[in-house]
Amino acid sequence: MSKTDVTVAQYAECVAQGACTEPGTGDYCNWGKPGRGNHPLNCVDWSQASEYAGFKGARLPSESEWEYAATSGGRAQKYPWGNDTPTCDRVVMNTNGSGLDGLGCGSRSTLPVCSKPAGNTAHGLCDMAGNVWQWVQDKYQDSYKGAPADGSAFEGAGSERVIRGGSFGTSDPRTLRAAYRSSTAPVTRHDTVGFRLAW
Repeated sequence: MSKTDVTVAQYAECVAQGACTEPGTGDYCNWGKPGRGNHPLNCVDWSQASEYAGFKGARLPSESEWEYAATSGGRAQKYPWGNDTPTCDRVVMNTNGSGLDGLGCGSRSTLPVCSKPAGNTAHGLCDMAGNVWQWVQDKYQDSYKGAPADGSAFEGAGSERVIRGGSFGTSDPRTLRAAYRSSTAPVTRHDTVGFRLAW
């Protein structure tokens, strides 16, 4: 799995070569903003994330792979770094409840990838909690019943895709846990959602 979320600069290479379409733009989108090249790409839908993965000879991780990596190889821990409560020492999050001033540890945006090395997994993966939610390959199901036993993605019934990890707008520590699951429609381009790659 890639050490970091895909960055704006990395994705821009694919756009320049005509293999990817431009992300969305807006208040919290990083695309087109000066000085954001090393920030995680956001405001891309699931198909754009998949297309970029293919451009790099990679794929989106399965939900099972993602959680295994986020727990430092399947360890019994709540967060990528262990069990200590999330703070801005470890994760890019919202420190002010639902208030905008707390977004991104007070930056009101994402931060460059790997800005919080104290929150890395034991294998050195950055931002497995916070900064941006991450698209994974799977379609969302209410439970793991019927999920592939080999760790591959669930591609059965359902229309929404799974996102994992929390974001710069997350203030509830529970949603930053490695086991926490959420989902959204694959056509949405949320300013809190990006992705990383798997091979």
